[in-house]
Amino acid sequence: MLWTRRTITALLVAAALLAAGCGGADDSSDGGDSAAEPTATGETLSLVAYSTPEVVYDEIVPAFRKTSDGSAIAFKTSFGASGEQSRAVEAGLKADVVSFSIEPDVDRLVDAGLVPKDWKSQTSTKGLVSKSIVSFIVRKGNPKGIKTWDDLLKPGVKVITPNPFTSGAAKWNLLGAFAHGGLGYVEKLIKDHVSVQPKSGREALQTFTGGEGDVLLSYEYEATTAIQKGEKEIELVRPDSTVEIEINIAATTDASASAKKFIDYVIGPDGQSKFVGWGYRPVDPATEKATKAKFPDPPKVTTIADLGGWSKVNDDLFDPENGKIAKIEEDAGVSTAK
Repeated sequence: MLWTRRTITALLVAAALLAAGCGGADDSSDGGDSAAEPTATGETLSLVAYSTPEVVYDEIVPAFRKTSDGSAIAFKTSFGASGEQSRAVEAGLKADVVSFSIEPDVDRLVDAGLVPKDWKSQTSTKGLVSKSIVSFIVRKGNPKGIKTWDDLLKPGVKVITPNPFTSGAAKWNLLGAFAHGGLGYVEKLIKDHVSVQPKSGREALQTFTGGEGDVLLSYEYEATTAIQKGEKEIELVRPDSTVEIEINIAATTDASASAKKFIDYVIGPDGQSKFVGWGYRPVDPATEKATKAKFPDPPKVTTIADLGGWSKVNDDLFDPENGKIAKIEEDAGVSTAK
């Protein structure tokens, strides 16, 4: 059977729309969805985001609805793997506010005319909602003694990281590996040590806490979130060199003024405090200053700008046909299909 790009895209949005109709705010599975009852004004904002911050928005949305700006607003939310969520919106999934784990997932919607070209300049944070760093999550007591990137290449160490062609988290993780040791390091890591690549950061965490692997490449906040949700058998390791993760948020082209007010709340002190509570690094200057001690920086932190920006990185490393890391993944038997 031949699967055209249009067919695959249609299936993506159909799956997302089906999830949207299921209800419930379960944060244990991708595509989780929740909806508040319509208000007297009849206005409902649709938030479509990548999977892991669902627990944060479960707190932010009710808090915003208690404010004068949000009291008359209902919400519909959808969470899942970043790339899949972006493609679903492109294909027709309703969205007023989007938040993805990598900038190219927003750019896809800019190219489709669904997000304004000047989306970064529409917020005081240049389109950012939170930050993090690439980190390691290990078993309680760190039995393999994993502290550095080189430790991941020790004999017998099994590593879990998501698939970079469905998960934004995975691209950040592999950029951390690339910044440390170049393509040669990435190739050894993927071919000799990565045991499984789930489709999203959340599924990767579930796989690891389920007993697979010795170390999970992940965002710093994943460990905080998992521990706060009751996972006691893991620890966070911040390697001495890492990559800073930038998480984006944007209102769509046709979004109402209420969507922009919601974003202002999310990136303001009240919303940012909710992110900090779950281990996310804030982008609000006052909150960042007040919580600096909670988020120590490793000796070397590389930014996406240091690597040439997302356009260059995506083309050089992750393009499914010509990207250097894509070729490594393909040779290792990993699907590069979007």
